[in-house]
Order: sequence, then structure tokens, then C-alpha cells
Amino acid sequence: MMGYDVGRFQGSVDEELICPICSGVLEIPVQAPKCEHAFCRACIMEWLSRQATCPVDRIAISTSDLQPVPRILKNLLARLVISCEYAASGCTAMVKLEILDSHVQDCEHNPRRPVLCDQGCGLVTPKDDLKDHNCVRELRSLIQTQQQQLTQLEEEVVDQSVSINEIKRELNYLKEFVRAMRSSHPAMRAIAEQFEKDEVKRWASTLTKAKVSRWGAMISTPDEVLQAMIKRSLSESGCPLHIMEDLMANCHERHWPTGLASLQTRQRQRREYDSYVCRRIPGKQAVLALACDNTHMSEEMMSEPGLVMIFALGIE
Repeated sequence: MMGYDVGRFQGSVDEELICPICSGVLEIPVQAPKCEHAFCRACIMEWLSRQATCPVDRIAISTSDLQPVPRILKNLLARLVISCEYAASGCTAMVKLEILDSHVQDCEHNPRRPVLCDQGCGLVTPKDDLKDHNCVRELRSLIQTQQQQLTQLEEEVVDQSVSINEIKRELNYLKEFVRAMRSSHPAMRAIAEQFEKDEVKRWASTLTKAKVSRWGAMISTPDEVLQAMIKRSLSESGCPLHIMEDLMANCHERHWPTGLASLQTRQRQRREYDSYVCRRIPGKQAVLALACDNTHMSEEMMSEPGLVMIFALGIE
């Protein structure tokens, strides 16, 4: 993925916003630490795979040296006005770059835009596949896929039955211990609460920090199968049991704070997203924004004990 074509933008574009490698407007920009030259992330990664120098002044750099560009540069890029990538198909919209992804996803000229089948099956299919859509065939395929997923989950549950029982016993012991501590004395209650907080922080430190490059690919209403996969990954990562259910509740937009509760509010708050400290859920296109890592975020952007955000793509 290279930079945006300069010809798609309204008015002139400052040269500081142009990638020196592809000559396009910066896309997912990063900068060299010493000379502070900025590049599209994909462009500089490809360049550094061949030679470990800055393409502008030849200062030695490596991929691990690359840093996010300053907020002011991100803001300047976000305010640029760009045409839709489906302009050739008839879209006349000119939107700010910061909302381009969400516009493209919903653009009526997008051939892959999900649309509801009007023949009665109720399934959602890409717009350009609608002409070949067969309700009976698609429903059979859906049932078969769900049966396979259910069988797989059942097999995994059987394989993990011993571990599950052990975890349940440990959970009961922990609950009884914490309950006893809280009820015995106010000071012990504080100790128990601190114990739980420290446990979360220790677990968080074992997770790799992650960067989200495609906020528009967020899945705000994950189905039960996807939630089960995420929950299993959290469990395998050592997630403290006393926050597991709360975290899983917070993977759906109906439990998100006001700043994320709808598509409209998420679009308005998009500039705030890069302020999240995120940690990768191992093996999944999903991240955790834990409250203990994000004390700088406002109440409308954070919930206790944290948020689970699942994506179709875009986790680095």
C-alpha cells in the first residue's frame, strides 16, 4: 500500500505531506528518528528491505528505528480533502482524509459494499455478488460453516476439559479468598482490591503493545463464535479470571462508553483513537485497551476494566 495520488486532493498539497519515495500523499506515515523525514510506512519498509539508509540523506536507519510522525503532521493529513476511490464509478463525494475509510466502506459505488438480499433470505452479501446470489445455496453454506465451527468448538472443549475444570476450581478459590478479604476488614478490602489491580498489571505487561492502522475495520457487533474465539485467546494468555467476563462484555458496542457507542460518535472521535494504549490479543486481529494503561483517556472513551476491540484487518 503506497501513498495517495496527489491528483485526488482538493487544492494544493504541502510538500511536507508528500512521500519522497512514491511521490504520493503520505499513507500511514512514519519518520526516521534522526533526520525526521516522513514516508508512507509501506514505502519505507520496502526501501529498507533493500538498503538500510534514509532515501533522502542516506543516514543509516533500520525498521526498528521508525517512529510515528508528530500529531501536528497527522492533523494536517486528516484535514486534507480527497475524492473517493470510486470516483471513476460515479462517486462525486469529496471527504476529509480522516473519514475516507468509513466513506469508502459505505459508498454506494463500492462494488464490495455489503447489501441485504432482497429475495427473502436476509443474508448480507457484497453488492457485486448480488446478481449471482442464490438464497438456498448461501443458507446451506452458512449452516454447514456454522456446524463445522460448532464441531470444532466442541472438540476443543473436550480437549480442554481438564484445564477448564482446573480453572473453575482456581476461580472459586480466588473468589472465596477475595470475598473473605473484603468482608473481614476495610483495610483487607483495600488489600484485595490492590491485589486484583496488580494482577491485571502483571498480565498486561506480558502482552505485546499493538498499533491499529485501520480503525474503520473495527467489528463493533461480533457474533458468538467470534466472541468465543477471543475469549479463548484471553484465557490462554493468562487473563485474570475476575475481569474476564467484564472484558468480554466490553467487546460489543452495546457495552461501550458513550464516545464509542455508535458509528456516528466513533467517526466524530476518530482523532482520539491514536491516543489509546493498545495491547495485542495473541494470535487475533484484536486489541485490548485496558483502563490501567489508559488513565489519560476521558470517561467517554474508556470503561472498566478495559475495552476489547476486534478488527477485520489493520493490527500491527
